[in-house]
Amino acid sequence: MITLRTARPGDLDAVLAFWQVAAENDNRPADSATALENLLARDPEALVLALDDDTVVGSVIAGFDGWRYHLYRLSVAPGHRRQGIATALLEHAENRFRALGATRSDAMVLDENVTAQSAWWARGYRVQEDWSRWIKPL
Repeated sequence: MITLRTARPGDLDAVLAFWQVAAENDNRPADSATALENLLARDPEALVLALDDDTVVGSVIAGFDGWRYHLYRLSVAPGHRRQGIATALLEHAENRFRALGATRSDAMVLDENVTAQSAWWARGYRVQEDWSRWIKPL
């Protein structure tokens, strides 16, 4: 049985290992325990996990910076896909955002990640063609 809950400090190594297998890791800085610790310190409810017993099989970061609502790192373990886990994670995140007063959320999805795009499309998300994301490595 899959359960959802917010991540705890003791989960961080398992989350990092999970992302190495289940998440899109190209074209991005490496994740770190320090970055996750900072996330939990800033917003303890942001990182939501899907667990099969005690094993991480899904995740989403539902980040709120005090102004905007952003979704990151939606991931499901390859052996657990197409079972509604991504849908449950997104529903949890959207409910969190609504409770905080959100009227819109956004997600970053790599253009090449067609599998992820279909999951976002199924939940009602659409590409906003008139915007581009600008980045600068620090």
